[in-house]
Amino acid sequence: MSSAPLSDESVTVVGAGIGGLATAAALADSGADVTVLERHAHPGGRTGRIEDDGFTFDTGPSWYLMPDVFEWFFDRFDRSPEDYYSLTRLDPNYRVFFKDGDRVDVPADPDGVRELFESYETGAGAAFDTYLDESEFVYDVGMERFVYEDRPRFRDWVDTDVMRSLPAATLVKSMDDYVGQFFDHPKLKQLVQYTLVFLGGSPYNTPAIYTLMSHVDYNLGVYYPDDGGLYRVVEALADLATELGVDVETGVDVTGIQPGGTRGLQLETPERARDADTVVANAPPAHVERDLLPDRHRDHGDRYWDSRTYAPSAYMLYLGVEGSVDPLEHHTLVLPTDWRSHFEAIFDDPRWPDDPAYYLNVPSATDDTVAPDGHETVVILVPIAPGLDDGPDQRARFREQVLADVAEHTGVDLRGRIVTEHEASVRTFAERYSAPGGTALGMAHTLTQTGPFRPGRRADAVDDLYYVGGSTTPGIGVPMCLISGAHAADAVADDRSPARSLRDRVSLEF
Repeated sequence: MSSAPLSDESVTVVGAGIGGLATAAALADSGADVTVLERHAHPGGRTGRIEDDGFTFDTGPSWYLMPDVFEWFFDRFDRSPEDYYSLTRLDPNYRVFFKDGDRVDVPADPDGVRELFESYETGAGAAFDTYLDESEFVYDVGMERFVYEDRPRFRDWVDTDVMRSLPAATLVKSMDDYVGQFFDHPKLKQLVQYTLVFLGGSPYNTPAIYTLMSHVDYNLGVYYPDDGGLYRVVEALADLATELGVDVETGVDVTGIQPGGTRGLQLETPERARDADTVVANAPPAHVERDLLPDRHRDHGDRYWDSRTYAPSAYMLYLGVEGSVDPLEHHTLVLPTDWRSHFEAIFDDPRWPDDPAYYLNVPSATDDTVAPDGHETVVILVPIAPGLDDGPDQRARFREQVLADVAEHTGVDLRGRIVTEHEASVRTFAERYSAPGGTALGMAHTLTQTGPFRPGRRADAVDDLYYVGGSTTPGIGVPMCLISGAHAADAVADDRSPARSLRDRVSLEF
């Protein structure tokens, strides 16, 4: 629970994404009077939903990972996820089509994964055991010492006892270098590194501490929220917040945040100005500073935000398809045997990829409520560089390229069977979510953008302004945004504790 009551506090949360709803619930549980302002018609942010002609699509996240984090969050309120939705564990976790014609199912049972690895490389089964043991150790230590325990200051991370908690290699080596110590076969390296896409990074720029994602994948498992997918989590959080007294207002666009007003901060909306003691922004900090705050109240200049490494954007197709899409699995990956050029096209030389790696989500393989009889719901996601020019002609060309690639490498030709279609690309994420460069995720988890090097939870230049979400700590992903929400609420409560001096509050980020 939060460390201090907030019974006299008026808090406005800007944005009803996962982090914003989590923050709102935790603040209300501490006694605050909480209002959430969401500019779209429905809560969820990137974790949205499209419903069209009997088809239901998750617009953003579609993998339910780290079930222990969801249990941890709901337990804060003496509840559990099962109070709001049920889960199906997927098996296989996912299917991989390699573009050389090879096909692999990654089973839910780690013993099966061990056998799979050994079939590709003699000794890789034993190496997988060692790798997974280390991944589990890094996960356990990382979550307990660096994630669940909020460490907003750089000095919290360089504490000798804390630094000794993890092997030095996981803190400084790249994932590609670290994984190379265990496996030689390029396909095995891909199987333990593809989860970096969930963090918005590549094997070549993400620190090896994120080997913990292999424990998430192979030990903790991959799940699906029944009867609707990941948007069920949004509905659960909105229900929880409402039960706790939060007022969620949709269709309200916040166009400015100003120090002042009768309570300390004033939010500008097209309808009227609103006063609040505290504001928590569930929006990209770059957008808040550049577009909502007066220049004199910004913590960072344009040079800082322009120099950040942003996670990929995405080209996405949401397709209602007539007929079978077998052999596509619920989660399917299509990977070139050498994917370096695709990552280079995202981070090093931004361009539309010639030989893309991509992901297909077919929730109708598990859930018959998301597509009409005789049809399938298919989402295609291709990671691409943020900031690309994605005009209609370019999108049309890439659409044809991707659909042809799917047909060639999976044997499933979707063309001619599409009865419902929606599209998202760079411009969608930039305009709909005010995402810098149209990133689909936030700031990438590079070595210099991990932990205390990410934007802070507290604004320095504006009292009582806080941040939550994927571009703050602990980072990208639905589970991390839940934790970010709990930490943001605790930060608000801690800052109002009589025991905390003004000097402590001012120095929190240093």
